[in-house]
Amino acid sequence: RPLAVNGQPASMPVIGYLSGRSPEDTAHLLAAFHRGLGEQGFVEKKNVAVEYRWAHGESHRISALAGELARLPLAALVSTGGEAPAVAAKTATSTIPIIFAIGSDPVKARLVAGFNRPGGNATGIHILATALEGKRLALLSEMVPHARTLAFLLSPDFPAAPSQLADAQAAGRALNVRVDVLRASTDDQIETAFTTIVQRRTPALAVAGGPFFDTRRDKLVFLAARHAVPAVYHSREFPLVGGLLSYGVDFADAYRLVGVYTGRILRGGKPADLPVEQPTKFELFINLKT
Repeated sequence: RPLAVNGQPASMPVIGYLSGRSPEDTAHLLAAFHRGLGEQGFVEKKNVAVEYRWAHGESHRISALAGELARLPLAALVSTGGEAPAVAAKTATSTIPIIFAIGSDPVKARLVAGFNRPGGNATGIHILATALEGKRLALLSEMVPHARTLAFLLSPDFPAAPSQLADAQAAGRALNVRVDVLRASTDDQIETAFTTIVQRRTPALAVAGGPFFDTRRDKLVFLAARHAVPAVYHSREFPLVGGLLSYGVDFADAYRLVGVYTGRILRGGKPADLPVEQPTKFELFINLKT
């Protein structure tokens, strides 16, 4: 791949694209990113090249992938699929412009100095993916109104996990329900979590947002259906493959905005001058068949 980059015409800028997810489960989001680029006049293989690196939900790979990209002659580095890729990109380079899509607070993650004035070499879209766990638990409680216990499945390797847990526990107190916290960072642990839900007869499940669960979307939906467990998720991708309920931002539009910001930087814009955007559109999806 570095040889391919070196072979590009000198006039063609190169974008690095780092994702904590996989190309299979983000095809529609990648298409939205390219739509945003196109709005700024950039088309892959026509007047811009893109170098992709995918972690497939395995957080331990992200730092090495970010380092690979930072060693290439990039005009911009895009990070998507969680906080970890953005932090890894920021650690890998202080000079290449970084455009992130991040679910947790970028100020707390020390990616930017502030939303209106990011400073430094990074800016992007704060997609609020991890800030809505309490709202999702409330919706699940409405769907299963007699439940006195709700399971909450968390990925402990995800940097935002502590804040997700705190939000879920606060929501449980407000709803007067017990939150049974389960943790999974491997496929086997997902299986074990559902076994625990069945054994404890927990009536419903909330799955926390995060790239690991995004890459295991089909597995989670299948297990919830097999065990007849009503479940809520953070994006409409889950109801589209058979999940019951989701509440979250319009991810495709957020990725389009990442593409727009990337194009603006390719045209000479500076990350320090581009405020961090936040979505204004939220989506509630219910799969009626499920």
